[in-house]
Amino acid sequence: MDSPARSEAINEDRFRIGEARFRAGELEVEQHSAELRKELSLPNLVFTQVLSIVGLAWVGTAGKLGPPHLTFWLAAIALFYLPSAFVVIHLNNEMPLEGGLYQWAKLRFNAMIGFLVALNIWFYNINFVSQMGVLFANNLAYVLGPSSAWVADSKAVITIASIVITLLLVLVARIGLALGKWIHGLAGFMILFLFASMICFAVPRWVAGPATHPPLSLAIPAFTLLNLNILGKMGFGAMGGFDTVAIFAGECRGDNAAQTIRRSVWISTPMIASAFVLGTVCVLAFVQPGDIDLISPVTQVLNRGMQWAGIPGSASAIVPAMIMLTLIGQAVLSFNCTARLPLVAGWDHLLPSWFTRLHPKYKTPGGSILVIGATTLVLAVVTGLGAGNQETYQILQNSNGLAYGFAYIAMFAIPLLGRGEKTSWALRIAAVAGLAMTLLYMVMTVFPIVDVQSRTVFALKVSGILFVLNLAGTVFYWRRTSLRKRAFEEVRL
Repeated sequence: MDSPARSEAINEDRFRIGEARFRAGELEVEQHSAELRKELSLPNLVFTQVLSIVGLAWVGTAGKLGPPHLTFWLAAIALFYLPSAFVVIHLNNEMPLEGGLYQWAKLRFNAMIGFLVALNIWFYNINFVSQMGVLFANNLAYVLGPSSAWVADSKAVITIASIVITLLLVLVARIGLALGKWIHGLAGFMILFLFASMICFAVPRWVAGPATHPPLSLAIPAFTLLNLNILGKMGFGAMGGFDTVAIFAGECRGDNAAQTIRRSVWISTPMIASAFVLGTVCVLAFVQPGDIDLISPVTQVLNRGMQWAGIPGSASAIVPAMIMLTLIGQAVLSFNCTARLPLVAGWDHLLPSWFTRLHPKYKTPGGSILVIGATTLVLAVVTGLGAGNQETYQILQNSNGLAYGFAYIAMFAIPLLGRGEKTSWALRIAAVAGLAMTLLYMVMTVFPIVDVQSRTVFALKVSGILFVLNLAGTVFYWRRTSLRKRAFEEVRL
């Protein structure tokens, strides 16, 4: 046999072996997933998509740009939002498995990369959940009025709120998605309701005119570091999260989880994109860019809308209360996601088996929930005690974004470099665009363009947290696999 033919035969053999291992890995996950309760329907997933992606404060941040916000949103949608939707749909069609991105990275790259991806997603979610006490106190101060501004910085209030919220999250996670899906859905619906309320006031104001500021413009912004930073944040920062529902693929109803998740992405995509763009238009219809309230732009818009329409009363109590409920919904979703990651890692024997033990009635991973609850509580209390240290808070926030960015780099790399991947050029272009936007966000996160005491020290601290996290994960992975290999050899002997 000549050399080219021999090489082709060897490659074909490797491909067949790789596909056999891939199918075996899929089958093993599906067998484990058969024990889980199938709670999620298409409507549940649509509202969960909205909840996982839409942040209410982003319309205020975008409004600071003035009329060119439309150009930034369109660029972010074209370069990141739609590419991420395409890639998630593609990967979920291939691998509709409980664990989502963890399984995709494990099966297309290797088990260690899958484990590190899960670790970074876990770090991101648990960091977000631990900040609920701080966010709750901020919104509570808004509800109570100017005389209660002290509540936002009260360590006692933040600590008590953190403890109560964490205990509630553990309880909800223990019961499972039979309860959690309703909380996800209510919070997602509430987000859309708040945006719809703003539109009801802003459209008549815009039509009757003149608006406080021209709400829309297709002006091309200058090519500056500041604008690149904003683009990265409005892309990856605001619009990341399509991978979230894929974590629950093994808990979707019906025989075709991939089809259900795919439909949820297509249904939610125009809703989410419209919410960001139209929400920013609503802000600029009532508020000058320099006067936008970045903490609660929705409350500000609805207050001014009520005044303009001649409606008595104020939205300053009810809207922040609704925002607090959406934040709790996002915390429940993040906690539920985080609880699934140790579960699926335990299926692969990368964590002790008690992480995989399911409650006899609810079929939820009790060991995983307790560990995550304890970790969240400790981190929440530490965060509450350190409230007021803005530099430390910013370092944690930036390192959190880097961790999620690391997971998305792996996701966008799969269609480009994954073993056994056969993708179209359109999907490859989408993956490259999403990868570039993620890297842009991460670079701007490590090297901030805002004022800090020392940009070098700041960059070292932020990147250092990510490095230590993944180094620790790598050491743990190699130690765990070495112990497993040694135990297997001892059994053979």
